Amino acid sequence: MGVTSLSSTGSCKIQLGATCNCSHACVLIQGEITLQFFQMAQQTSAWRRYMQAFISGFFVAVPVTVTLLDKLAYVARVEGASMQPFLNPDVGAQCDVVLLNRWSVKNYHVQRGDIVSVVSPRNPKQKIIKRVIGLEGDFIRTLGYKNQYVRVPDGHFWIEGDHHGHSLDSNSFGPVSVGLLHGRASHIIWPPNRWQHIKPSLLPNRELLYTEEDGE
Repeated sequence: MGVTSLSSTGSCKIQLGATCNCSHACVLIQGEITLQFFQMAQQTSAWRRYMQAFISGFFVAVPVTVTLLDKLAYVARVEGASMQPFLNPDVGAQCDVVLLNRWSVKNYHVQRGDIVSVVSPRNPKQKIIKRVIGLEGDFIRTLGYKNQYVRVPDGHFWIEGDHHGHSLDSNSFGPVSVGLLHGRASHIIWPPNRWQHIKPSLLPNRELLYTEEDGE
């Protein structure tokens, strides 16, 4: 018959194609083989359905998890020298890794001195990390911008890197729309010796000239 043997339960083998002295016995054996084939087919079918359900559930659950994390927070490695000395203080050492809180900025609410991640106004495929210097209505003394003094328009903020002269920031492209806000850096989490909570703070020479809140 072309098939050497079939294992039923792993304990005995029935030689197919062998001569049988009793036709009744052959019928019983064939019936047992047919039943075993049916049972194995059922088990295979059930296993296949189980695996299909598991795989289907896995690929549904993973995007949900990723989406949930993306809406709450995520980690990012900081590259470059624009935020030195606060971030990446040691040239040639490991880059800092920060935790970016997305939930806290879901309503585009930030404070002066926050370190934030924004979509670059120059390159929509790139995200940059800078410090918030001024909010809408604030008057800023710029550092090399086309206007020496700027009032931050409504719906915008002013961001800068701590390392002036090594940063592409609002002094290059002006006030940034809050719609480009992506997350707020809440902690440095790597390397271990750099772990710390990030609190809002402004550099001594970047205090505001005037804010409309002062005139209220």
